Amino acid sequence: MSPLVKIRSERDRMSAVERRIADFILENAQLLRDYSSQQLANALGISQSSVVKFTQKLGFRGYPDLKYSVGESIGRSDDDDAPIAERTGDAVGAELWARKTQAEEATQAINTPETMAAVVTAIAGAGKVFLIGLGEDDLQVRAFAMRLSLLGITAIRHADVGRMAAQVGMTMPGDVLVVFSEHGRHPALAKLARFVRERRGKVITLTRHTANPLRAMADLPLVVAAHDDASYVQALIYQSTVQHLVDTVFIHLCEGDDDRHLRLVENLDRTQQLLEP
Repeated sequence: MSPLVKIRSERDRMSAVERRIADFILENAQLLRDYSSQQLANALGISQSSVVKFTQKLGFRGYPDLKYSVGESIGRSDDDDAPIAERTGDAVGAELWARKTQAEEATQAINTPETMAAVVTAIAGAGKVFLIGLGEDDLQVRAFAMRLSLLGITAIRHADVGRMAAQVGMTMPGDVLVVFSEHGRHPALAKLARFVRERRGKVITLTRHTANPLRAMADLPLVVAAHDDASYVQALIYQSTVQHLVDTVFIHLCEGDDDRHLRLVENLDRTQQLLEP
């Protein structure tokens, strides 16, 4: 795993001082080679021992080891830093695929198997699963809700906050609200999540791997690591990684229960018969 991805994945479990070090490294990775541990400590107004302990906690032998690893990681990525638009022929598709793969690997590393298992268990055991996403987030929500329905799971989806507010009024203990929100800052979605928790339902969020209000209030937060200097590429990588993440949840739901899998097959067959001339 890239040292920068590792730092991002561990950030939420760090102390305040450790988060300051992590944020500095993430924001100034290219400059890290010019900093000794003492210079980094001076820049942050902390002790040198705090920097050393930070690196060792991440599994590195010491600060030089971390600095070398970050530099090596940046060196590898620099080989692929040319904008995708400047590539020609099959190179464009190959490069985009590579960046999507990197984002999916980083996202898999951040979302622990325990979290994924808890998400699957919560959805599988829910009486009702409410799903909402606004704007582009609704694209993945719509497809995921349909797949849950094929498994025989009661999935209630709305792209309108007002209609969803009425629906979550039926929340019972054990029901689940799944919120797709890239930046996790929409106040209306936070209000829906708060209401569901008050009714003893569970809240699952899917956001970027950043500190945001929705993620903070979730019982089970799923996060996506998808970064690119080109905004148009970053959007594609984010959407692709979200899709991969929810597809993984869906597969666990299919393979975790024979009855659900049988209902899926039956519903797919019924749908095919309806579509046939």
